[in-house]
Amino acid sequence: MKIFLVGGALRDRLLQRPVSDHDWLVVGATPEEMVARGYLPVGRDFPVFLHPETREEYALARTERKSAPGYRGFTVHAAPDVTLEQDLARRDLTVNAIALPAELVSADGHFDPTPATLADPFHGQRDLRDKVLRHVTDAFREDPVRILRVARFAARFDDFSVAPETMALMREMVAAGEVDALVAERVWQELSRGLMETRPSRMFKVLRECGALAVLLPELDGGTQTTMAVIDASARLQASLAVRFACLMRNESVKQLQQVCDRWRVPVDIRELAEVVAREHGHIDGSDALDATGLVRLLERCDAFRKPARFAEALLACECYARGRPGSGDAPYPQRERLLAVLATAAAVVTDVVAKAAQQSGATGPKIGEAIHQARVEAVAASLSARA
Repeated sequence: MKIFLVGGALRDRLLQRPVSDHDWLVVGATPEEMVARGYLPVGRDFPVFLHPETREEYALARTERKSAPGYRGFTVHAAPDVTLEQDLARRDLTVNAIALPAELVSADGHFDPTPATLADPFHGQRDLRDKVLRHVTDAFREDPVRILRVARFAARFDDFSVAPETMALMREMVAAGEVDALVAERVWQELSRGLMETRPSRMFKVLRECGALAVLLPELDGGTQTTMAVIDASARLQASLAVRFACLMRNESVKQLQQVCDRWRVPVDIRELAEVVAREHGHIDGSDALDATGLVRLLERCDAFRKPARFAEALLACECYARGRPGSGDAPYPQRERLLAVLATAAAVVTDVVAKAAQQSGATGPKIGEAIHQARVEAVAASLSARA
């Protein structure tokens, strides 16, 4: 039984980037041996175990054979006779197919890899030096999720290029219909992770070049440079995933947005913010021209009184657009600060007092709501007048 550190930890250390997770590979062991040593089995599709003390994942070396279309269409072979090189050969990219013996990793997780100590049968170190994302073997074509992973890595390592032969292989996979078999949850997982990378526009560039974007997100296949610049601006501003998705979908109709969210099962909170931005961004951008009544109606349509945090994110999405579009020069966006101040003023109205006074004057139902609305308008109007 031999244990190796593999994958992203080595890649990131060789790139002098922070290392977050350790992935461990076990060669020459059976599931029964792992359990006997105290490891906890957790893998559903293949043998993965949690270390009894560190709780880090340890996977048995395995090979995979394509048996059906799509992400789960594999027959897995995990046995003591599977070699380290055989396991590395099934991985997606050469930069992720490097291994280091576990005995060279200290108890606190520190390691200092050198060419002499690394197992690198597919020249991942060379591709790291040359800044190239290259598939390991032709087995890459068996898993369509790998197209999304390459695009996501292109967004993270924004100075890397995709090897021409890898791009050609991805185009073949798209043409063969492999992307059509992807499950919604996995597509959203990869897209959302790519949106949170350093330069998310590169993910969509790679997907467009290989033809996958026309299958996965046809609404964006003819997307403008402006949209790509805006989502990169959202990354520079370290916006949340919900804001970045809203920036991506800002110029789509609400109907198109809903189709995308239904197709990829986008989480409800992310979907709702994107709908607010798609519907109201024009009114938010032009809010300087609104009077007190118009401003309060805008807040009501955005449900800002009940969900002020979401409204703040909608304003940030609009600011990303203003600052990210080509030629903007990273322009300021005073609408955001002004509307937050307007919300604070209107929200300071004590609605219980207003409602009680309205009831005492005989108002019921919608009339009470109208009284609250009017009180907020008057508060905002007084605030605007004081600033003028």
